Amino acid sequence: MTTRSTNHDWLQTAPETALEPDLPICDPHHHLWDFRQGDVQERYFLDEMLDDLSGGHNVVSSVFIECGTLFAADGPEELRCVNETVFAGGQAAMAASGHYGPARIAAGIVATAELMLGDRVAAVLDAQIEAGQGRVKGIREGAFWHPSPEVRNHRTNPPEGMFGRDDFRAGMKQLAARGLTFDMLCYHTQIPEAADLARAFPDTTFILNHLGGPIGVGPYAGKADEVFADWRGRIDAIAALPNVVVKLGGVNMKVNGYGWESRPKAPSSQELADATRRWYEYAIERFSPDRCMFESNFPVDKLSCSYTVVWNSFKILSKSYSASERAAMFHDTAARVYRL
Repeated sequence: MTTRSTNHDWLQTAPETALEPDLPICDPHHHLWDFRQGDVQERYFLDEMLDDLSGGHNVVSSVFIECGTLFAADGPEELRCVNETVFAGGQAAMAASGHYGPARIAAGIVATAELMLGDRVAAVLDAQIEAGQGRVKGIREGAFWHPSPEVRNHRTNPPEGMFGRDDFRAGMKQLAARGLTFDMLCYHTQIPEAADLARAFPDTTFILNHLGGPIGVGPYAGKADEVFADWRGRIDAIAALPNVVVKLGGVNMKVNGYGWESRPKAPSSQELADATRRWYEYAIERFSPDRCMFESNFPVDKLSCSYTVVWNSFKILSKSYSASERAAMFHDTAARVYRL
């Protein structure tokens, strides 16, 4: 039985049908999980995602991104994360059967591993690749860190400056030989560290998550113009690196500071587009469409909007781009980078 989000009724206050329903989409960033107490949707499996897709967008494939779900309860600590890949692969196998519709959910998997293990992470990476049965395309280890107690750090409690640590970089060396990408989850204040990491590993493809993580809470609350100006300079530097691509989305979380979830009615796609347009347009300008991919970040962004609304907002935002540029940002860049 499909479960509903805790804000299901609120999301229904902004009903929309999918714009341009024939446009092919590869959603390169979503999660599947269970037992996520405190999240807007505690359980999000294939059934729940397909329910979100029923709004009419033409999602042909997707990429599952690690989220610390269903790790093994026992066995060596560093290998327990492999069970998450087994779980995601099972959901992908169901979708691949065709019995659940045409969308190939989790056709690609970005798994996790503790890169601070250094050379010892090789065994974890190999186990992840084997568990994924051809679906594991990359690795993510979150680096969200900020000194303010009002800005939430990543669930793994990473150390300050993780991307620059010698042990982390020793682990990073293991990725290129296996053809694995690396998803960079950081705040906008950490973009210089992300750029330095990508510069040090030119043979690895890096995917900057969530437009580089602009913060809008704590010391940044009410300072959107200042944050935008600071973010632009940091984006300029990382966009200059040819081995970095960017995910356009993931800015409807509490940390981004828009406060959509506190409104009496859910936002429309036009409202989302109007509020965030400058971030998207600047990132596309600096990276170019061939290095950009729209992402849902669901069900995390479900806190603020429905799946139909968020993809409608992307379609509104991208109206002025050519057909080939839009094809890149909605599907082709993600399919190429994640080798789907």
